[in-house]
Amino acid sequence: MILRYLFTLFLALFMLNVEAQSVDNDVLFTIEGKPVYASEFLRVYNKNLDLVQDESQKDVDEYLKLFTNYKLKLEEAKTLGLQNKPSYIRELANYKKQLAKNYITDSKVTDKLVAEAYERMLYEVNANHILIKVDENASPQDSLAAYNKITKLKERALKEGFEKVRAEVHNGQSIYGEKLGYFGGFKMVYKFENAAFNTNVGGISEPFRTRFGYHIVNILDKRESRGERTVSHIMVMENKKDSLAEKPEVRIQDIYKKLNQGETFEALAKQFSDDKNSASKGGKLRAFSGGQLRAKEFEDVAFGLKNINDVSEPFKTDFGWHIVKLHEITPIPGFEAIKSELVEKVRRDSRSKLIDKALTNKLRVKYSISDTPPNLDYFVSILNDDYFKKTWKLPADFNGRQDLVKIGEKQFSYNDFGVYLTNTQRDNSGKEPIKLLVSKKFNLFLNKNLIKYQEDHLEEENEDYAYIVSEYRDGLLLFDLMETTIWNTAKTDSTAIQAYYDNHKTNYMLPERVDAIVAVSAKQKTLKKVSKLLSKEIELDEIKSIVNSGVKIDVIFTTGIMDAKHQALPDNFEFKKGLSEIYKHNDAFVLVKVKEVLPQTQKSFEDAKGNVISDYQNYKEENWIENLKDKYKIALNQETLKAIKTKLKN
Repeated sequence: MILRYLFTLFLALFMLNVEAQSVDNDVLFTIEGKPVYASEFLRVYNKNLDLVQDESQKDVDEYLKLFTNYKLKLEEAKTLGLQNKPSYIRELANYKKQLAKNYITDSKVTDKLVAEAYERMLYEVNANHILIKVDENASPQDSLAAYNKITKLKERALKEGFEKVRAEVHNGQSIYGEKLGYFGGFKMVYKFENAAFNTNVGGISEPFRTRFGYHIVNILDKRESRGERTVSHIMVMENKKDSLAEKPEVRIQDIYKKLNQGETFEALAKQFSDDKNSASKGGKLRAFSGGQLRAKEFEDVAFGLKNINDVSEPFKTDFGWHIVKLHEITPIPGFEAIKSELVEKVRRDSRSKLIDKALTNKLRVKYSISDTPPNLDYFVSILNDDYFKKTWKLPADFNGRQDLVKIGEKQFSYNDFGVYLTNTQRDNSGKEPIKLLVSKKFNLFLNKNLIKYQEDHLEEENEDYAYIVSEYRDGLLLFDLMETTIWNTAKTDSTAIQAYYDNHKTNYMLPERVDAIVAVSAKQKTLKKVSKLLSKEIELDEIKSIVNSGVKIDVIFTTGIMDAKHQALPDNFEFKKGLSEIYKHNDAFVLVKVKEVLPQTQKSFEDAKGNVISDYQNYKEENWIENLKDKYKIALNQETLKAIKTKLKN
């Protein structure tokens, strides 16, 4: 009896498991009879679950509405033939080619280069170099002459000193002798980086060649990387529109004096910093590393602060005047934390040529390409000096039908290679023996087609790649559809946009504002004095001279048109003309003199146009979706939907 019960229970559990697995293969709904499977819905739902901001979208029924609308749009795009547009086909092909690099690279070589790159990120070298310029495609004679010249300069540098020779030979045209300063990994071309990091401090490298010419490098110093800095800043920008505005260098010095009087950096940033993105956070910025900022002066000051909570003196950049406070010194992250970022950098860097070579070697093995190249004597016989003049053409009696090489299931003929030779003759750097040229060209032809063949068949071999391509393919179609159907027409339909504005004017209003003077001080007593002076209509400059005696700054003023969200105004500030009470705000005391209250007013069509167009697009899209639902027949499988909900609960 017990055995029978256990067997029944086991069978029930087994059937539930089979049922849950089979849901993936069931049809969730059809559009015009074309099936959409539960597996696709579940994959998209689970993938986006943590990304959606609207809680209602996590509800299966609500998400199904979004998913159905998405599929309706795709059906419309295909009906309109957008998948046949040349621009669409070209964009998709470029994306597939780029994405494929993540799936067909030789991982061992990549991992080795990534590990090396990380090691070099941990250090910075200080170097000078001498460069003999020579074109990347220079003749062997010119290349040899440049090599001999750099070799002699190295011999001189070893005897006379690198710095002496560098300064003497630099002419800024054919020879460069430059001080490079400190640099780390990825800051130079890979060959240069290799020479720099593989040369001892005080040493001079062997001559080496980059695309710029022949170099020698002298390593002056090697130090650990400075990592990242997290700082806060107070920024004062020049108000070029207001000729009467206080000069930024005067204002920043006043703020600096208040800092030295003991007021907190964070409070002053909230009160006075013109960087609105950071002011509300006490001026705090995201962490940055060397070379990451556009303002070198800012970076130098930030990295020059040694101790946590150190504050700089005021200094100027192209963006304005700043005071900087150091919050955190962060060393280079651990390898695993930045590995994916390093992989991308390596693939974009000149060291990627090593990865490409390893890949083509791997593909030659995969597709059984012989190490012995095919007989290329025929091509040697038909090429001539016209090829180096870039005027060569295939002969009239060209024998193009003969088989040349086979990759997988694809056979390449003499004609394929002949066309390649014709199309790439412009890539030649100079004259060379024709037999050597044909051999080099064949290797390039073979490598190119090995990679392309692998890319073309990757969707069949790799499920993850196939999913991503499918999503991008659909997303690209959807973008084209929305652009042609909604976005562009909504922007150009001026009559309808104007009518939408006329019918929804209350949605486009300027908020109530004040034309005000805001006085900020760390002392309530100071603002009581300022209040009396303002009530007597005394000019601000005179009030400053009275209150801010000597080098001490007790009050700073902000003037202009402000709404309730302005950083200078206290929360729940009452908009009424005259002098306000004294408020506690942003770790200081605030007094406001309202010169005029500007009531809520209607935005003109021109002022509100951007928002109106956006709202009109949403309105038009909602109506368009309803029309699509009428145009295409949708049939939902309720049993499959029920099974999906059950699976998601478990």
